[in-house]
Formats: sequence, structure tokens, C-alpha cells
Amino acid sequence: ASTGGWISCGKMSDAEDDYDAADSGAADCVPIAAGDVRKGGFLLVKGKPCKIVDCSKAKVGKHGAAKCHFIGVDIFTGKKHESICPASASLSEPIVSRIEYQLVDVTDDGYISLMAKDNSMRDDLKLPDDEALAKKIQTGFDDGDEVLVTILGAVGTEQAIEMKKANTNA
Repeated sequence: ASTGGWISCGKMSDAEDDYDAADSGAADCVPIAAGDVRKGGFLLVKGKPCKIVDCSKAKVGKHGAAKCHFIGVDIFTGKKHESICPASASLSEPIVSRIEYQLVDVTDDGYISLMAKDNSMRDDLKLPDDEALAKKIQTGFDDGDEVLVTILGAVGTEQAIEMKKANTNA
């Protein structure tokens, strides 16, 4: 029995509708054909913005259209997600932003005050759930260092993903 060019990777039930079709209401996403998705790119998998770590395409077989298999890692949680869809399917590619801010304050309730390069302020983000990163940010602030925090944003979610001490040598 031929597997049609696929290498078996576990169960594949309801694989036909296992993908997020692009919808016109996604203002923070752009449509992309499944066949055009590349490793290292971004894709909405099961409603989560993911970085594609593996993708494979099966050839057209006697049972219809070519299929694409994607494995992505959620850019916020690091959780792995999988999707299988026809190569002709229109999927959603999230628009991902990375912005570096200067840390101004860390409040007692865990919110961080950030200043952008244009001196605009924002106080709407909490310390990240990643305890090691949250501790590094808090320690850098407590030590009086000039701390730069990188905020990753996609599909309406924003989160601190890294911090570094600013180069104070002018």
C-alpha cells in the first residue's frame, strides 16, 4: 500500500479541514497560498501565529490535490502546532512586528512602562510569563541599568520576548 509520497507522522484524522482558511476580516493578516509557505515564514495555525519550522508537500496522487503539511511553533508560547491542507488553499500569514523600547519603570503589579524611539510612552504591557525573562528585566531595572525590551506583536497580542542592556558608551 503506497502512502502517496507521505512519510507517516502519526494520526491524520479530519486532516481535510485542519487548516485556517484566510478570511477577509483578518486585518492583521495577509492571505498566502499554502503552496507558497516556506520554512522560517509565519502562518496562522489553529488560530495561533506560528513560525514554520518544517513544511512538506505531497505530490498530486490519484485521490486529488497536492497536500501541504506544516509544523509551526507558536511565537508567544513556544507550543508546537501542526496543519495539513490542500496546496491551493488560501491561508492567513500574520503580520508580525518587533519593536524595541526603552524600559522606564516596572510597577508593583507587574506592568512595564516603555518608551519608544519617538519618545511616546506605553504602560499597557505586563512582565512576560517567562519567569527567567521577567526576572532579568526586573533585575536590570532594579540595578539602574538602561534596559531595552523587545516587544513582539501579532494578531492583536503583544509580549516582551527579550531584553538587553543598552550600550551606554556613546
